[in-house]
Amino acid sequence: MPKVKLPRKSTTIDMTAMCDVAFLLLSFFILTTKFKPSETLTVTTPGSVASKVAPQKDVAMVVIDKDGKVYMTFSDDAPKREIIESLNTTRNLGLTDEEMKNFKKGPFIGVPISQLKSLLDKPADTWPKIKFDGIPVLDTLNNEMIDWMRATADGFKGTKMNLLVKGDNASKYPSFKGVIDAFKKNDLMKFQMVTNPEGVPPGSELYNANMKGDAKE
Repeated sequence: MPKVKLPRKSTTIDMTAMCDVAFLLLSFFILTTKFKPSETLTVTTPGSVASKVAPQKDVAMVVIDKDGKVYMTFSDDAPKREIIESLNTTRNLGLTDEEMKNFKKGPFIGVPISQLKSLLDKPADTWPKIKFDGIPVLDTLNNEMIDWMRATADGFKGTKMNLLVKGDNASKYPSFKGVIDAFKKNDLMKFQMVTNPEGVPPGSELYNANMKGDAKE
């Protein structure tokens, strides 16, 4: 009896459901992704061969722009309420509760303390559009960074503070010196410099040391 040959058919896979899942996942990631906000203070940091990543939590950072103006900025988890309360008490600023709440929302501070109350009366989202004079640090008799660092140390009391300095490559030395003097006045001798990481130049001592270390391994 002859065998019955079954007709061969090509195998087909319905990809409709897979495409639906792919587009759903793509839509989910697009809608939930939090993009890094653009920096409100533009600073061109000097290059270095350091590979250590700057901390992102519990940060108090001093920023020095190319004109030598000095600013203070804090990470979102920093005790900003305690910092502004300490400054309000020591300098008798008379800040209201609403103004201190506005300080927590602000991206940075870059005005003399005498102008702080008027700044805190403005919505925090309008601050980047304001022309700031910077925190005074050049006058040794009126280095207001001393007050800011004292308040910052009080705010971080009992917790670890990551103190950073981010200076523009073209910033002036007197501003940097004023900041360091403020650190010394408050016994804050441990801080990190924020730089732009780059490769070790071939032939340099550090390059040769790294190459020897790799060879030993």
